[in-house]
Amino acid sequence: MAGGGIRGVTIHGETDEFGWKTVKDWVSVHDLHATILHLLGIDHELLTYRFNGRDYRLTDVYGNVIREFLDT
Repeated sequence: MAGGGIRGVTIHGETDEFGWKTVKDWVSVHDLHATILHLLGIDHELLTYRFNGRDYRLTDVYGNVIREFLDT
């Protein structure tokens, strides 16, 4: 990710020697989606859609904005 409010030249987390598994600062897909939606100016907790009579969020109930990525 680059630009659009993301801090430049940022390294976040580490993987094992083969790049197979994370060993430090793991980030979930829900957190990544919440961060992208935040940068677009959308509150990920309010963005819902109805499916089969139930309201769903794109980030489910897990997403948190990753503040270390933001250029603030």
